[in-house]
Amino acid sequence: MVYETYWAALKRAQAPFDKAVHWRKVAKALKLSQKACGRLEWMIFYQFTAENNASLTCRHFGINRKLFYTWLSRFDDSNLKTLEDKDKAPKHVRQKEITQTEESRIIELRKKYIRWGKIKLKTLYKNIYSEEISSWKIQYTIKKYKLYYHPIKNEKMQKKRKRNQKKKRITELAKKQQPGFLISFDTIVIYWNGIKRYIFTGIDSVSKVAFARMYTTKSSYNARDFLQRMHYLLEGKMLNAGHDNGSEFCKLFQQQLKELDITQYLSRPHTPTDNPVCEKFNQTLQQEFIDLGNFTPDCAEFNRLLTEWLIEYNFVRPHQALGYSTPIQFTEKTLKVLPMWPSRARP
Repeated sequence: MVYETYWAALKRAQAPFDKAVHWRKVAKALKLSQKACGRLEWMIFYQFTAENNASLTCRHFGINRKLFYTWLSRFDDSNLKTLEDKDKAPKHVRQKEITQTEESRIIELRKKYIRWGKIKLKTLYKNIYSEEISSWKIQYTIKKYKLYYHPIKNEKMQKKRKRNQKKKRITELAKKQQPGFLISFDTIVIYWNGIKRYIFTGIDSVSKVAFARMYTTKSSYNARDFLQRMHYLLEGKMLNAGHDNGSEFCKLFQQQLKELDITQYLSRPHTPTDNPVCEKFNQTLQQEFIDLGNFTPDCAEFNRLLTEWLIEYNFVRPHQALGYSTPIQFTEKTLKVLPMWPSRARP
């Protein structure tokens, strides 16, 4: 009896399935990437289920034979890290071609003729040293040692050029009739007795679920705070964000979008028609709430009243664009939204 039990245990220990379990445990311990774990499943299926049948394995996982054989040749069951992607960085990279002598000469010429451009310095270099030199080497040296006539002005100009690089415009986005696909943002400026207040607004372009909050400034810090609140109310169901070119939607706001994996799209300059849904919401907020005597410069009090109005806007008010249903009714089957009770809007 003892012999039979031992024999059964020995057979189980030698069973292929146990080896597969061991590989999975090792992969978990080594913290292999998701791709590497997927390739490990190829090898397990190939050896223990398909019985070394590559065609069956490729059909089962929907991969081509060349790819499978590539990873099969790399696979080492004693080192599962062989299933990880190899470093794709080039082994031989271009080295700096400028010599120390050339660099010293350029520095000397640039300091002497600080207002001359790289093309003029290139010509001068050839006339003095009877050698050809590329304008790129001159530009590289100037940038490396910051040999500018106005270093601070040049730095500001470089930052401006960086900001003016091609941005994703809202006209490039192929819009879908899906709640949460595009959340539009904007800012309303309120002037009252010599003071300013800023109301950040956000609305789902499809379901018309909206949120708003007033701040004393329109900094990117406050814009980030508003984005976090909007993201919380929509339970993270935000794919794209659209807004104008306001400074409040830069820096911290952009950083938060990247952290939340939300793609940013900007309206064209001076084109409010690129953000029509939020512009319409701003008009409704102005006419149906602010103009009816609900404004106060006290942000805490205003936001309390505003939250009560937002509950009515999202849960009670029929919307013509939604077939006279409320935003919550429209999205209850596709987008679950948390209740907008006053406590939700407080810090």
